[in-house]
Amino acid sequence: MPSVTFKGFGGIRLHAEIAGQADDPTILLVHGAGQTSAVWQTVSEALVQTGRRVVSLDLRGHGASEWPADGRYDLDAYAEDLRAVMAQMDARPVVVAATVGGWIAAKALSSDASNLAAGLVLVDMPISNAAEAARQISEGLSLDQPDLDPKVIGAMDLDAVADAVTQAAPALNLPTMVLRGGVSWVRQSPAGSAFDAALPNAEIVELDDAELLLVTDRTEALLAHLLDFLERKQRRAASEFRAGSDARTLRDAMGCFATGITIVTSRAADGTPIGLTANSFTSVSLDPPLLLVAIAKSAGSGAALQQASHFAVNVLQTSQQPASNRFAGKGDDRFAATPWHDGETGMPLLDGSLASFECARHAIHDGGDHFLLVGEVLRAQYEPRRDPLLYFRGKYRRLHFA
Repeated sequence: MPSVTFKGFGGIRLHAEIAGQADDPTILLVHGAGQTSAVWQTVSEALVQTGRRVVSLDLRGHGASEWPADGRYDLDAYAEDLRAVMAQMDARPVVVAATVGGWIAAKALSSDASNLAAGLVLVDMPISNAAEAARQISEGLSLDQPDLDPKVIGAMDLDAVADAVTQAAPALNLPTMVLRGGVSWVRQSPAGSAFDAALPNAEIVELDDAELLLVTDRTEALLAHLLDFLERKQRRAASEFRAGSDARTLRDAMGCFATGITIVTSRAADGTPIGLTANSFTSVSLDPPLLLVAIAKSAGSGAALQQASHFAVNVLQTSQQPASNRFAGKGDDRFAATPWHDGETGMPLLDGSLASFECARHAIHDGGDHFLLVGEVLRAQYEPRRDPLLYFRGKYRRLHFA
């Protein structure tokens, strides 16, 4: 089975097995504590037969994924891994997570859920008696998997984790199914009732048989409910956005328009260089020479850019993908790791760019959750022998010549 490597939180290497056709709707399978992606084999094969593309992930410290050198096995680290994986996927998946993996998925999707995933299925996720649940899973009760290294379980305050997941429930604003077998620690409980009630868009399915749903003889019961949910909630025809639909559907539609990538730079009031990555960039006019770039109002440099009298737009070429990532992130000194120089207007220009435009601010317009920064071009320079760095359907691309 083909495999792929994702970059997780802190750069950790995460392994996943992939099955199915690239154009089919995507399912991301997340195992529980003490398990590996192999636990999903029967489910994965059935999903592929119904026209799904399946990505079955090994969590950090499990299967073929890397053991983190810093020993991070807390819920936040696992959740950031999962968020990073979803951000690197071609399309929003439906996330199907088992047992303690459900905690990880719920935490990961408690922020920006609808932009990361198309749906969520929580299989036998414990809410109460969390420590007992994790102990039994790690002993191989459910799947006859090798015991989990004690330091992985020991890194979590399990009942505190369950409380945190319950508090995250109201933010899981995407189609959700909670599917439980009959084992005592995943039965309905006061804590489980609070979690269920707080979910904005959920179906709750509880089965009476006292077994976990991911054991061999219960797989058919799991698949019956899972496939029914997917047929109703995960469209296999062309997606459509209408006013009032979720914003990610519109974002995916916009992503069908291939763009170049720019880094917009300027200086803060104290002279500090600032910059951010943007791909909403266009020429406006040749006479006068005007261009436009759309900047998110939430961008860290947004306020300074609105106040600046001048700015520059650096159009990136293929070798500048690391710079694009750097200026799209947070926290690091972006300019310290990026060769640059002052332009004639004093604006920071990135060395080796495909083109650079030094501009005086011409106008600023409101654009919903963005503002539209219009600049009058004072100076432009370009390198015609380089190839552009492109962006299409959420991924970097390069030119392919016929």
